Amino acid sequence: MTDTPILQGEVIQDDELLIERLFDAPRDLVFRVWTRPEHLMKWWGPKAFTPIGVEQDFRVGGAYRFGMRSAEGREVWKSGVYREIVPNERIVMTFRWDDGAWDVDSVITVTFIALASGRTLFRFHQAPFKTIEARDAHVFGWTSLLDKLAAYLETAQ
Repeated sequence: MTDTPILQGEVIQDDELLIERLFDAPRDLVFRVWTRPEHLMKWWGPKAFTPIGVEQDFRVGGAYRFGMRSAEGREVWKSGVYREIVPNERIVMTFRWDDGAWDVDSVITVTFIALASGRTLFRFHQAPFKTIEARDAHVFGWTSLLDKLAAYLETAQ
């Protein structure tokens, strides 16, 4: 069985987003491919985007910057700071588009829950969004990114 979406972009309030996915991979592997540049460079970004760079100081207070290129050749970068890291369990980080798109900093919390079956329940929460349009654009981006993650997990070690 491949990944099974549980919630595909559920809206809790107008300014927040929750996505849950069930991955056919152990929690430590899902955490590893979410946090290590050598893995991120193989899958990061929504469909039709290719990773082009990862700068990362993976520690509380450390910064990150991820870049990707669209099929049309447009480069976009996002950055933030890690606020909380609990290995194999949770990451809390700020998020901002470097070009100022959407004009708001948000906080992302990703949670990795080990299931008895050996699978991982992955929860992604992001808030706030300044507009409903910004939130809805992120629903597509994050869900398609998680589709790419699911496919990568089938071959990752």
